[in-house]
Amino acid sequence: MKRLILRIVLFIVSSAIIVFGAFLGYVSLTDYKPNAVEPLLIRHPVSETISLAKPFSITTFNIGYGGLDASQDFFMDGGTMSGSSSLAQTKRNIEAITATMNQLNSDIYLLQEVDVVATRSHQMDEVNYFIEKLPEYSSVFAYNYKTPWVPIPITKPMGRAESGLLSLSKFHIDSQTRYDLPGKESWPVQLFELDRAFVEMKLPVRDGKELILLNLHLSAYDKGGTIRKQQLDFLSQYIEQQIAAGNYLIIGGDWNHTLPGTDSAKFPTTQTWPKWLQKLPEDFTPKDFKWAVNSDVPTVRTIDIPYSTGVNFLAVIDGFLVSPNVEVINVSAENLQFAHSDHNPVTATFKLKSN
Repeated sequence: MKRLILRIVLFIVSSAIIVFGAFLGYVSLTDYKPNAVEPLLIRHPVSETISLAKPFSITTFNIGYGGLDASQDFFMDGGTMSGSSSLAQTKRNIEAITATMNQLNSDIYLLQEVDVVATRSHQMDEVNYFIEKLPEYSSVFAYNYKTPWVPIPITKPMGRAESGLLSLSKFHIDSQTRYDLPGKESWPVQLFELDRAFVEMKLPVRDGKELILLNLHLSAYDKGGTIRKQQLDFLSQYIEQQIAAGNYLIIGGDWNHTLPGTDSAKFPTTQTWPKWLQKLPEDFTPKDFKWAVNSDVPTVRTIDIPYSTGVNFLAVIDGFLVSPNVEVINVSAENLQFAHSDHNPVTATFKLKSN
């Protein structure tokens, strides 16, 4: 009897090892490996160009794939959930986010965590949803997450994940490019991690120059911030190239660092500073560049627990960095109480200076 039990146990264990090995082999073979620089397609191109004399508005909004509303937590942050509770819930969140965008009526939107097809958002094609609901905008999409199956948490795996950065513009875009960001986790962890990137859009300006507009989403959960440092170093080198070219430059998105000119201490909380959150290094900001942020409204909450006013730790990690030849007219943030995403949108109005 003991031998029989031992054989059964050995069979179960060996079968599990074989199945898991086959799974790792499949994921490794199908792993998304983007090139360092990749051109992107633009959908529904428009003809209007930016004028030096006319202000324009840009909103950055991490929509949390329509699955991180106020009732949700997330396992990577210490919670238990891995996605939206239902397709109906995802739709409600995406519809509410779209209504906010229509109300803001910004000229350009930089969205992060927009799913194409994913278990966590119940297979809702959010990219096409936004494109169809906002037909007056041209659109650019780039993947930064593409894996056939994320096997954690064990109780309810996150599953398939295809997601990325969506940019929407009322202005003509000459070219659009995906830049892969450096810094990867070791194998096999990287198989289930995001492939971080930023999207570069070149918008012609009537004085012959270009507005270089970036949509970015930096890493968050890398231990010690080593990957984030590599990403910031890469971004610094890119910025130096644009300074040398004399272009207008606006970088917007989710920086996953507290931004200069903001202070989380002004937002009431019973939680301590989360381990994943870091301050943006003081020496990162290039000379004469400006931060367009609103320090009075938090743009992100901790998601180890559902949202509760005065409990979750809050910070400002979403905003814009702009070159000296870009005037910042106004910056506002919508305090939506994290009703439909774990982020709040930030909108800035800019005007390009004559050189």
